[in-house]
Amino acid sequence: MERGTATESESESESVTRWVCTANHGFAPYAQEELRRQFGSVKSTMLVPGEIFVASLQAEPQRVVESLRVKEPVFLRHLFEVQWEWPNREEASSADIEHALAELSGFLRGDARLHGTKVAIQTRKSEQAVWANSAAELKEALQARLDGIDAEIVVREADWVISVFASKDRMMAGISAPADNLSDWNGGAIRFQREEGQISRAKFKLLEAESIFGIDFASFREALDIGAAPGGWTSFLLERGMKVTAVDPAKLHPDVLRNPLLTHLRKNANSVKFRENQFDLLVCDMSWNPKLTAKLVTELLYALAPGGTAIVTVKLLSKKPMALIHEIMETFEAARLQIQRAKQLFHNRDEITLYMIKY
Repeated sequence: MERGTATESESESESVTRWVCTANHGFAPYAQEELRRQFGSVKSTMLVPGEIFVASLQAEPQRVVESLRVKEPVFLRHLFEVQWEWPNREEASSADIEHALAELSGFLRGDARLHGTKVAIQTRKSEQAVWANSAAELKEALQARLDGIDAEIVVREADWVISVFASKDRMMAGISAPADNLSDWNGGAIRFQREEGQISRAKFKLLEAESIFGIDFASFREALDIGAAPGGWTSFLLERGMKVTAVDPAKLHPDVLRNPLLTHLRKNANSVKFRENQFDLLVCDMSWNPKLTAKLVTELLYALAPGGTAIVTVKLLSKKPMALIHEIMETFEAARLQIQRAKQLFHNRDEITLYMIKY
């Protein structure tokens, strides 16, 4: 493949397309397995160990996008199709890099879809990349060369996303609609700024769930938070204006306890009783055995009204997380919870988040 050329299928019959794929650190092998299950044989090369890889799929781009919309992967967080590539065959000089940027900007200016639209430029790089400076400087260098496309460069709510990844031996780029990348955030990494007085970073999980799952937390009336201490999720729910019953034998943060909408039950969740259909939201983010967590949640579902929402994190303590997830989901489905989304969010660590509706 020559420098600065758009990639082509290896043959018309095979229809091989290449994608830069991202998962949470350490979970790239499971994202690769998800792709294998959907598209058959997958050839991949790791770009950032355990996190980012380039995958060759035997499928047309539109089929890849449509398939991932119908069956959204749990671990694959972000991807973009490689439509342009500059392979560096030796140590790149500054002149080589300038040539690559000129070729890339020419490729971008030649795409009529970008002209007169809102465009986001998302740049990332691996360590010891062919681009030696920061990813932000790569974005600036590229943006300076795009004056000719008459586009408005934006960060959010773009019509098109220019994705660029610089690895140790090459640069890759693609143009896509934001929805085609699984996430319109750069690499699927949603970042929130820590607020003064914030109780814990656990709050970021619900903020991300609110964005990714499209949940309107302000629409709920009364919530049950199981295993609430120290109160990160409880504080978020209180901020959204609902009454919250927090269950945990441990202490909650003093700032949370001062809220008049809070009821704190300092008990184990398996020893409390509630009214039938008392809550329209149930949340649980416990660092506990996932099977026991599922059992505890299902035993309390009588207190969640039909049509109510349940948001539960599942800790992946097993060496076979995909089998564990399947088992936990079956447990919840048998308890009349319809699973809307199952996703390892950016702010999840060794866990996934389930968004479910009781029927």
